[in-house]
Amino acid sequence: MLELRPGCECCDRDLPADAGGAYICSFECTFCAACAQDVLHGTCPNCGGGLLPRPLRPAALLPKYPPATQRVHKPQGCAPAREPAA
Repeated sequence: MLELRPGCECCDRDLPADAGGAYICSFECTFCAACAQDVLHGTCPNCGGGLLPRPLRPAALLPKYPPATQRVHKPQGCAPAREPAA
């Protein structure tokens, strides 16, 4: 099950689990739409993988399957993605 992290790693913008606007990579690194598109150009700065819209968790299921509460944030912001490691 996806963690549904609560904020953007780059700018720390809130990203509610039941709202759109979040992008993730296959490792669940999480970014807001502005950072994913304008800063990172659709590529995760951590692994080099693609960023895709994060699925929404229906609000009715949040009590049974709550999203993550631990924030991952880079106070220095995010640099554009690097090439994936070989």
